[in-house]
Amino acid sequence: MILFPAIDLKDGHCVRLKLGEMDQATVFNTDPADQAKQFEDQGFKYLHVVDLNGAFAGKPVNGAAVDTILKAVKMPVQLGGGIRDLATIEAWLAKGIRRVILGTIAVRDPALVKAACKAFPGRVAVGIDAKGGKVAVEGWAEASTLSATELAARFEDAGVSAIIYTDIERDGILKGLNLPSTLALADSTSIPVIASGGLASIDDIKEIVKPQYRRLEGAISGRALYDGRIDPAEAMLHLRFLPGAQVRVVIPPDFSDGSSDGKFVENLRQHGHFIWTVDDIEFGRVKLLSGEKPHSVLSDWIWLEPEFLELIDLAKH
Repeated sequence: MILFPAIDLKDGHCVRLKLGEMDQATVFNTDPADQAKQFEDQGFKYLHVVDLNGAFAGKPVNGAAVDTILKAVKMPVQLGGGIRDLATIEAWLAKGIRRVILGTIAVRDPALVKAACKAFPGRVAVGIDAKGGKVAVEGWAEASTLSATELAARFEDAGVSAIIYTDIERDGILKGLNLPSTLALADSTSIPVIASGGLASIDDIKEIVKPQYRRLEGAISGRALYDGRIDPAEAMLHLRFLPGAQVRVVIPPDFSDGSSDGKFVENLRQHGHFIWTVDDIEFGRVKLLSGEKPHSVLSDWIWLEPEFLELIDLAKH
């Protein structure tokens, strides 16, 4: 599962809107490239960018800001807002955008979306922004008659790489993700779904990594990252070590825990073949459960730093 940090561009600045209202914008950084680099340095692997002015204008407006972002980071970038024709799609992909997000045009001209998917396999996503159960278009300024599931069904076999589903009534106000609606959409389609709108705290991260939500490709976070409600390192830890994941403990030969007898670390080192199960994460440490005690000195559970853990790929066993 991927946590996408969001950069929404308005007048060349990084902003967050409340409920999609352009006159309710808070500027968090006047340098989009700097913000993108911060996100990359924090460990994020995929960036979500929206040209807000472009979404309203129906054409790219913050192109210069997007260009600086592409030059500043190596991680892939997905971009939405004002992308309404094949020429614009091709131009952005040629510049280095990994994936374009088509919103309004998905409602207005689904044939164009299908043509784009055919021309650029794996590089076209659809943005479904819903308000009151109906899909909104033109920068969320207009409501359509389509439901989210009806719009998704149009592209079931078109080759769309992902659907970004945003609950407009939660966006930017930190009320928490609308997981029931997001999951209902994910259940209705084979296209991977990304949750957006309202992600508020680390508790939301803990929720989306539960087994019933793992069919989601990921979630997008904006305001909660900017105002410090979510610690990036802790969020990355929850996404890497999912509850129920199996790990081995790997202790470097030269490491010592500083205890008087050193038996705890030595026992962990000697029983490196033993498999533990991830149970919880708190304060940067991972709680592990054992099905059996590998040694009398070790308990049924332990807390360890993540650098000592090696995830087991069950597909290889």
